[in-house]
Amino acid sequence: MNLRRRRLAVAFRLAIVISVLAGIVLTALGPATVTGLLPYFTIQSNLAVGLFAGYAAWRAGQSRPEPPSALKGAVTLYITITGVVYHLVLANPASPFAMAQPDRGPAEAVGNQFLHTVVPLLALADWTLFDERGRLRLRYAAWWLTFPLAYLGFALVRGLIVHRYPYPFVDAGQLGYAGVTVSAVFFAVAFWLLGLLFVGVDRALARWGATSTPDRDALTPDRDAPAPDPDTPTPDRDAPAEPTPPPPVGRSA
Repeated sequence: MNLRRRRLAVAFRLAIVISVLAGIVLTALGPATVTGLLPYFTIQSNLAVGLFAGYAAWRAGQSRPEPPSALKGAVTLYITITGVVYHLVLANPASPFAMAQPDRGPAEAVGNQFLHTVVPLLALADWTLFDERGRLRLRYAAWWLTFPLAYLGFALVRGLIVHRYPYPFVDAGQLGYAGVTVSAVFFAVAFWLLGLLFVGVDRALARWGATSTPDRDALTPDRDAPAPDPDTPTPDRDAPAEPTPPPPVGRSA
């Protein structure tokens, strides 16, 4: 990664960190407290991508190699899940799991958009533009399900204790454990397919990069090379070649 791309990558990642902090702080200005927000997948995925972006920005600023692509793919997938589930499931009136959207103040509404829209888009752009291509494997899509499944277990155990669930599709009190199992299988398959899409895009970008036009610098003459001396004679390519004298005829033994 050249100096210009490193600077742009640092700017993107700092924007992610700032957006995460702004989203959490502004959302906490509403009735929910910071500790009350922590049980939500939205907050956990935002914190994960914010910490990773800060670490990646530091590495880029130090001209160090990019963090592991498998880890970056994981946090990017989780924050993408946050945006997709919010817009297509929770905030969609046509969804069976739509949540009633409360009347938010201006600051809280802006914070909500930071967490569910701005940060996911910035993280996707960073992954698309600056991640090293061709390093993701198909098996990663299954490995990346570890955190969502662990979160499901956390939400169910917490629900048994506090009798509240962060999302309607994990609400065992309303759906029962059989209903939660059905929704969990559906979301797990959807997240696995989304992970496969990440791997497919990574491979497509790797192929596109391999077949892209060669670097212009390799085709540009060296400007620092000295110009040829006009007084130095150069061989005329159109002049006929001098005849080569025949080899001497030797005596046979």
